[in-house]
Amino acid sequence: MMNKTMWSTTVSVGALLLAGCAGPTIDEFKTAEATGTPFTRALANEYRQTVAYEADEMYDWRDAAYFARKGLRTANGEAVEPESLENWKLPADSVDELSSARGRLAKVLSEGAREAEPEAAALAQAKFDCWVEQQEENHQPSHIAACRDQFMTAIAAVEDKTMMPMAAAEQVDFLVFFDHDSAALTSAGQSTLASLIDAAKGKAGAPTITVTGHADKSGAAAYNAALSMRRAEVIKSALQNAGLTDASIVVEAAGENDPLVVTADGVREPSNRCAAIKVQ
Repeated sequence: MMNKTMWSTTVSVGALLLAGCAGPTIDEFKTAEATGTPFTRALANEYRQTVAYEADEMYDWRDAAYFARKGLRTANGEAVEPESLENWKLPADSVDELSSARGRLAKVLSEGAREAEPEAAALAQAKFDCWVEQQEENHQPSHIAACRDQFMTAIAAVEDKTMMPMAAAEQVDFLVFFDHDSAALTSAGQSTLASLIDAAKGKAGAPTITVTGHADKSGAAAYNAALSMRRAEVIKSALQNAGLTDASIVVEAAGENDPLVVTADGVREPSNRCAAIKVQ
């Protein structure tokens, strides 16, 4: 399957202009009937708005054509994934926040948001993709902020609707994400840990904390198992350094197993480079 970067380098803007400005792919998607599940139909409609904006208002034929291709797959009933950050040339200072955002989105999608809240989940995914596209361009702060804010509002609504309320004694879950081939905490990871530590300290008595490290499938399975354990150990050390020395902290390594996003072997998937923490 061709990713965004490959498509951008394969098809020139001039070729799209020669195809009649909008181009046949864009025109085809604008009139395509959306089929499939309520989620794919809602997502196709969201992408239709993205394509119309990029083509008709911004005259960005390249990205309009890219999302039209993605939208056509969605209109045909395919539950396409949110954009992978590694396919976009993003400013370095935006990657942490976008990685964390994609992890939140991947989590709710993997837990059934497409079925439980199809329209809200579709809006969250479309606005995440919009945020990524605008962040790569990085020259219209108001457009970046609009997509980001719309995503944040949408994902919060999905989380509110799909997460079961928990009593104080029950489990609280957190996800801390890591860079590729790294067990170092990012600034976004440190922020998540701060919330985790507050939740753990708010438990009556000594909490039980289970930390499971994960890795994507971009390396050898044995290496990824070891990497996932290093990630779990980093979280454990941070919790102990924060004063949770009385907590029962269990570390586990899942390696490539039980990913948030199912991928083929060898695929770099940011959402699968994480540590999942359960506080009870």
